[in-house]
Amino acid sequence: MGKRDATDKLKAIVIAGATASGKSALALDLAADLGGIVINADSMQIYRDLPILTAQPDAASMAAVPHRLYGILPLDDPATAARWAELAAAEIQVAWGAGRVPFLVGGTGLYLRALLEGFAPIPEIDPVHRSEAQALLAELGAEGLHARLAARDPETAGKLRPSDSQRLMRAWEVLAATGKPLAWWQRQPSNPPLAVEALSFVTAPARDQLYAACDDRLITMVAKGALDEVAAARRSYPDADQEQAGFKALGFRELARHLDGAWSLEEAVAAAQQATRNYAKRQGTWFRRQLAGAIFLAPDREAMKFSQSYLAPLRYKIRDFLLTHQN
Repeated sequence: MGKRDATDKLKAIVIAGATASGKSALALDLAADLGGIVINADSMQIYRDLPILTAQPDAASMAAVPHRLYGILPLDDPATAARWAELAAAEIQVAWGAGRVPFLVGGTGLYLRALLEGFAPIPEIDPVHRSEAQALLAELGAEGLHARLAARDPETAGKLRPSDSQRLMRAWEVLAATGKPLAWWQRQPSNPPLAVEALSFVTAPARDQLYAACDDRLITMVAKGALDEVAAARRSYPDADQEQAGFKALGFRELARHLDGAWSLEEAVAAAQQATRNYAKRQGTWFRRQLAGAIFLAPDREAMKFSQSYLAPLRYKIRDFLLTHQN
């Protein structure tokens, strides 16, 4: 790829997109051809207990190209965007140190923003304040906590849904710990963990095609053993809050309801498919609005794949990007 000057920003290729949009296959093809390392940028694939349900790369993919940050955390370990960004920054440095091109691949826009733009410089929060927020949530419920927050921090509360318990707790603990509203912190200048220049692609198939892929993938996951994964995870983490961290994986809640006898398997799969389609739609909206300068790619409508003739100009574009110095 040519020599890099010591003052260059570290470059990376971003391949983002909605769930089931073909980004992993595209990344594997390009990374194999260009001497790359695939770095996970998906908030659920970072967990190790649900490889089928979270559509993690299979053994053949892992053998073809080095993969990083897949399946590294237990399901009950909260992986914040800032934490992932630090891990990804380290992997980018390691990749370039080994002479490989880092490919950041995933559908979690907040992760990518944390790496490329950084977040507000909020201090580390003392666990005492986090426990206080959890206790208030248990006592008041999400809507009650929202009302309590609105009385002290109306600006932040106005941006949050009354049902969004996780973000409400975060807003409360920041206010309690720092004496300043979360909204104030978010207006402060941010610093990313590493100076990265990215060339970004977004896989964006037609909506009907994407929704069909979401539906088909859920069926395939169940056939491969996703239901057994969910059952095993619930046994392994009996005391965990199964509304948080890795338990938020698409399909987990619905398949758990089937295991509890509340739904038939057909009902659970249909509900999981709907939840996946809804999520894919939100992802697509985020990337169109938030990932500045991204190049949007549409796979072949019938095969849901990128042909070699389609990939050839992408390879040239990536090579040109990597050979251009940025001081």
